[in-house]
Amino acid sequence: MSRAILLFAVCVVAACPGLGQSSSAFEVASVRLSAPGNTGPSSVGGFGTGRFTATNAPLVALLEIAFHVQQYQISGVPDWAEEETYEITAKAEDGISLDDDQLRPRLQHLLAERLRLATHREMKDVQGYALVVAKGGPKLKESTSAAATPAFMRPGRLRLPRVSMDVFAGMLYFSTIRPVVNKTGLEGSYEIELDYARDQDTDSSLPSIFTALQEQLGLKLEAQKVPVEMLVIDNVEKIPTEN
Repeated sequence: MSRAILLFAVCVVAACPGLGQSSSAFEVASVRLSAPGNTGPSSVGGFGTGRFTATNAPLVALLEIAFHVQQYQISGVPDWAEEETYEITAKAEDGISLDDDQLRPRLQHLLAERLRLATHREMKDVQGYALVVAKGGPKLKESTSAAATPAFMRPGRLRLPRVSMDVFAGMLYFSTIRPVVNKTGLEGSYEIELDYARDQDTDSSLPSIFTALQEQLGLKLEAQKVPVEMLVIDNVEKIPTEN
């Protein structure tokens, strides 16, 4: 599983909130480096089960999950992080199902404890896009679905029964590979259906993400520098402390 897919799975249900830390901890946990030369796929699992596992997971992927950030929001990553990966098994206390809100502080604590991770936050202007209303006005349908209605997402197709413009803008990163901020001024939740051609689909009959947003939703992406909250790594050690 790629880092982008790992983060996509986690960020689907939220707007990638702040980077604060917590004292919550796993009841028991093991963290170790993957075996040298391990080229197997990366994977994480156990969400909602009380256990968290990571196999062949790069440091950046763990940071993305722990802090609910995207890769472009992380700076100060050491050179060795491109080559080393980790194996993690962790168990929460009884009665904890490890949803997003319960997993993040525990994983943050684990990384701080075992890898001596120290971070801080800062704002930075980066090249990205503003999501705005296109000429002619929005073509959006207000949502009547319950908040728990599942979303369907895959590259080139979005089916979102209930989503705010803030969350939708954040999700467009996976199609533009640049940060997107909501400047539509639209409140409330909407039902989104969007079909577009991925960059690599050169023979597709579908429009690009930029054209699709205007034609199907009455929205537009404008290139500009946008403020992004960065997660800055002040310290991290490659070798985990003893389990």
